[in-house]
Amino acid sequence: MAEATEAPAAVAPIATDDAAVKTAKKVKEIALPNRIHTWPYLVRLEFLTSLIVMTVMTAWSIAIDAPLEEPANPNKTPNPSKAPWYFLGLQEMLVYFDPWMAGVVLPTMIIVGLMVIPYIDINPRGNGYYTWAERKFAIGTFLFGFLVLWVVLIFLGTFMRGPGWYFFWPGQYWDPHKTVALTNVDLPYLLGFRTKTAQFIVGGLATGAIYAWFVPLVPLIRTKEWFKQLGMVRFMITAGMFAMMMSLPVKMVLRWTFNIKYLWVTPWFNI
Repeated sequence: MAEATEAPAAVAPIATDDAAVKTAKKVKEIALPNRIHTWPYLVRLEFLTSLIVMTVMTAWSIAIDAPLEEPANPNKTPNPSKAPWYFLGLQEMLVYFDPWMAGVVLPTMIIVGLMVIPYIDINPRGNGYYTWAERKFAIGTFLFGFLVLWVVLIFLGTFMRGPGWYFFWPGQYWDPHKTVALTNVDLPYLLGFRTKTAQFIVGGLATGAIYAWFVPLVPLIRTKEWFKQLGMVRFMITAGMFAMMMSLPVKMVLRWTFNIKYLWVTPWFNI
């Protein structure tokens, strides 16, 4: 008796509809965003960047001599007595702030601000590559803080602060006998308040207005999407850090324009 053989089942044709294929591609792109390999793209770019930086630094070191001076002489104090170049930013800040503010509080706030970034920056987009489109505020704030509030201060202290820590333009002769009569006054005194109590109150109000300028904006921006993502606590921390950073250019402008020394004078501290 012949064995019965089962006929193979017919295979259904695979649909090749263009719309289905496009939909599948879109789903795949959304699920797996485009990526590139570290080699050669990233490594090649880093190598070219390092070559450019090394070329610029080599040319700079050949063209400009290092600002080395003679060995220290206890019988001769240089004028001005400058810190190493990487501390000249702090030394320049001493012109505008009390020593405890410029040497302790503001550097500490820089460290604290860097520490809290992972806790206040909750934007999940752009992680790992930090594009300008996704991080306008973060990148802009960093560039302003580093280039303007640090590199520029080092440049001022190195090339434009001469004898007596007076300001000299590039190429101007550093006259060791230069004397500039500056009458620096405190903000309350400039506004006409002479008594200690009035100066204390007015200075406190002025300082509070500078450091709390963002508080009246809270009711107006509560509907913003980024404010909802941050929340009240994260927003207040971010705005407070930003106000602390901007206090430096505010004090610099006030000193240059109105010769204002301090905004708030108290028996314990000066701001």
